[in-house]
Amino acid sequence: MAVGEAVVHVKVILLLLWQVVFLFLSGWSQIGTSQHNGPPEVVIPMRHASSMTPPGWLTYSLHFEGQRHIVHMKVNKHFLSRHLRVFTYTDQGALLEDQPFIQNDCYYQGYVEGDPESLVALSTCLGGLQGILQTNDIVYEIEPKRLSTTSEHFIYKMDSEETQFLSMRCGLTDEEIARQLKYQESANFTLMQSGYEGWWTHRRLLELAVVVDHNRYLHHQSNTTAVQYEDSCVNGVNNFLRSLDIDVVLMGIEIWTKKNLITIDTIRGLLGEFSTWKITGLNYRIPHDVAHIFVKHDYGVTVGLSYIGRVCEFRFNCGVDSFMNDSLYDFAYIVSHEIGHNLGMYHDDKTCTCGHKACIMAPEKASATRFSNCSYASFMDTIASRNCMYVSSNTRHIFTLAQCGNSVVEEGEECDCGALHLCMKDPCCESNCTLSAGAACAFGGCCKDCQILPTGEVCRQEENDCDLPEWCNGTSYHCPEDVYVQNGMSCKGGGYCYEKRCNNREEQCRNIFGKEAKSAKQSCYTEMNTRGDRFGNCGFRYSRYVKCNILDTLCGRIQCDNVTELPLLRDHSTVHWTQFNGITCWGTDYHFGMTIPDIGDVKDGTECGAEHVCIKRKCVHMSHLITGCSPETCNQKGVCNNRQHCHCNPEWDPPFCLKEGHGGSIDSGPPPGRKDNEKQYGKKYLGGVRNMAVIGPDGMMEQMSRGTRPRWGAVSVIRCPTPVPIARRHQQVQQQLLALIAPEGFSTS
Repeated sequence: MAVGEAVVHVKVILLLLWQVVFLFLSGWSQIGTSQHNGPPEVVIPMRHASSMTPPGWLTYSLHFEGQRHIVHMKVNKHFLSRHLRVFTYTDQGALLEDQPFIQNDCYYQGYVEGDPESLVALSTCLGGLQGILQTNDIVYEIEPKRLSTTSEHFIYKMDSEETQFLSMRCGLTDEEIARQLKYQESANFTLMQSGYEGWWTHRRLLELAVVVDHNRYLHHQSNTTAVQYEDSCVNGVNNFLRSLDIDVVLMGIEIWTKKNLITIDTIRGLLGEFSTWKITGLNYRIPHDVAHIFVKHDYGVTVGLSYIGRVCEFRFNCGVDSFMNDSLYDFAYIVSHEIGHNLGMYHDDKTCTCGHKACIMAPEKASATRFSNCSYASFMDTIASRNCMYVSSNTRHIFTLAQCGNSVVEEGEECDCGALHLCMKDPCCESNCTLSAGAACAFGGCCKDCQILPTGEVCRQEENDCDLPEWCNGTSYHCPEDVYVQNGMSCKGGGYCYEKRCNNREEQCRNIFGKEAKSAKQSCYTEMNTRGDRFGNCGFRYSRYVKCNILDTLCGRIQCDNVTELPLLRDHSTVHWTQFNGITCWGTDYHFGMTIPDIGDVKDGTECGAEHVCIKRKCVHMSHLITGCSPETCNQKGVCNNRQHCHCNPEWDPPFCLKEGHGGSIDSGPPPGRKDNEKQYGKKYLGGVRNMAVIGPDGMMEQMSRGTRPRWGAVSVIRCPTPVPIARRHQQVQQQLLALIAPEGFSTS
């Protein structure tokens, strides 16, 4: 590995370099204001403080263009990755990596009061307001006035004749588009179209990696903290792309502090070299859906170039953005435009509209903040062929750094009551994330009134037949981890437990279409789920709906009958009704990319034949669910949980239910004592018993009815269905005892 590719992990060495992270400091004053051509208007933003203002929001009043404008904006922490990685180079060419603390609570997005079509993307990191305002179809840029002692700001009208720069164009000409498409065809690239008309992606997450070339590094006075400008740019890009339901997240930045690692003489050559360079470098350092290089180089009227429709591809998911000055709006516009190409958008023509005078994908730079209808259509066609940019359960791991006051208890914190006004109402936690005096805890399933609950207090009741309870252990405020009955155990309705749920088709149809609905006939499942469309399929793979094999049709999408009422479903949900050969099928579709659960897929664990269940859209034999734990493992006195440990019935102790005890498992926490158990479970086990057998001290057995008293004083009582083991001298009569009780319908195990 070359020296230039060696990665040196830096921990504290860069402390001075990042002392005030991502702030310009003295470097900002040396750079000066943005180089706008036209005269600005001077404004003094006035902060509005009100008890009615929601937490996290700021309100400012600005007077410009002869009018008073009220700006409402909310902090936007989510466009910076929780673990943003910054790479730089030493004088010897070694690569340094750091994850510095980043001020992420000074970037805002919002709106102008009275204008629902307005757009605001501002930063307060420098002590003033800097960024983009769009209202009444006009775009403005605002920035603090240097050395002002009265909080003066400059505001520029971006679409006025005075502020127009020389013509700036995207490098994606008709000839370049033809060249890219020809290359894609020769390399057997295919852009699959949407599987059906009207397909919509809903919310998406675009992970962005940025490379800053050496010229931009020098432009910022060789001060790496000046890349806060790039952060502000990405905040603006995020605001533009939110109209597509896309959240942009900056995953990492690489700064070429020593020299440019590739040739940047021509923009087309740079794009090709950048796509090749990142294969062996950036792709392994920063996860990304799109990577862009920000350069300071004069390419004439051309300011950007990128590959069309190549988002999430290993090599070609990239673009080049060049600009010679510091206008945040112009640069955010250029980057948004080029990312639009990555997402499959072409340049707008005269038939395209966005409700404003100009749209972002115009071939020449315009004052625009919206994408056109043509851009939407191209984006939907492209993203339908990509299995990426989904908002998943892992999304939270890339958002926000740990900090006191975010209502999330993180490492080094005893508690976190959130904002100050919330902490004032919390008797257990202080605003500095420490416990209040006398408090033993502030949260958790086993914490009540700032104190830890005693042993045996239930902290999580079982939800259904397939769940198990948990109890507090008396020393921790945490409720034990949730455990449940192991997969494959039978449950009500002829179903089987799977991942804590008892699933069956009849119940699923009733949940969707009302209490009269029922599962459709087998022929309905066969007809619909072998189609491979959005109403009948066995999943979505490689950007296509999968047709069910005949043996798996019961495991595709749910098909119902006897529907007498239409459900009240969420937005963008579709109910379908099909009839063939006198058979009626009802079902729903699902849009991949939505953040709500799919109610129409047959759930795992649903029965699909004798001793067969649905697992991941396949009908498999029950043997696939067999584990090392069975009822025999638990001495027939308990059930196995999902960790393959015995959860014993009351009166028996874990781990194997061999000895008398209090029930539960090694995972559940200790249940209450036997006396409490008898109160809790007595009616459950004795409520239906009409006859019982008791054994007296003399070893003799007597049959009794409910409400009668035995002829002895002290007795040993055998309760079904879990009879207590009797003494060895009574073993001879045990079979007689069980035979006596068995006719009442109780199991002997």
